[in-house]
Amino acid sequence: MDLHNLKIGFAITGSFCTFDQIIPEIEKLKKQGAIITPILSEKVQTTDTRYGKADEVVKRIVSICGNPPITNIVEAEPVGPKKLFDVLVVAPATGNFIAKLANGIVDETPVMCAKAHLRNQRPVVVAISTNDALGLNCKNIAILLNTKNIYFVPFRQDDPLEKPNSLVAEYTLLIPTIVESLSGKQIQPLLLCPGVKK
Repeated sequence: MDLHNLKIGFAITGSFCTFDQIIPEIEKLKKQGAIITPILSEKVQTTDTRYGKADEVVKRIVSICGNPPITNIVEAEPVGPKKLFDVLVVAPATGNFIAKLANGIVDETPVMCAKAHLRNQRPVVVAISTNDALGLNCKNIAILLNTKNIYFVPFRQDDPLEKPNSLVAEYTLLIPTIVESLSGKQIQPLLLCPGVKK
């Protein structure tokens, strides 16, 4: 599928350890001609970590996308009424984001964008990254798996021996998941073999 001029809202939440996997996928989408609007959670905008300083990460992402970011709930609200995007991507999608979306708690920018976008019955692509996916958040993931117009990037246990409840999306399958979602299809297989660290 030609992604040229496809309008993508790309929401980034605070699974900071996956940013080095997410950013190359944003670059690939840009090279394929997608029009990308970055959507930054409040934590992404303000939290410095060992994976990078917040302002540097934000500048890099905005520079790649070439469009001003959506950074708060007020800016996110028009996503629905103005039908700003063909597809909304949430990558990485933390357990916090998943829990809030599954339970209708709209108090952060990416959740507001997802809620606003879903009202237009357009696809939301979720790339999960959470340490409690097979724990407390399992029920919330199940809710979203059964929610119309939500599509998951295939995922796996990233370290089943040391972190048995943790799931992480296979980010190299992000673009194929987007393509399938635009046809109303969930890419398969959804569950991938675990990654075992020695």
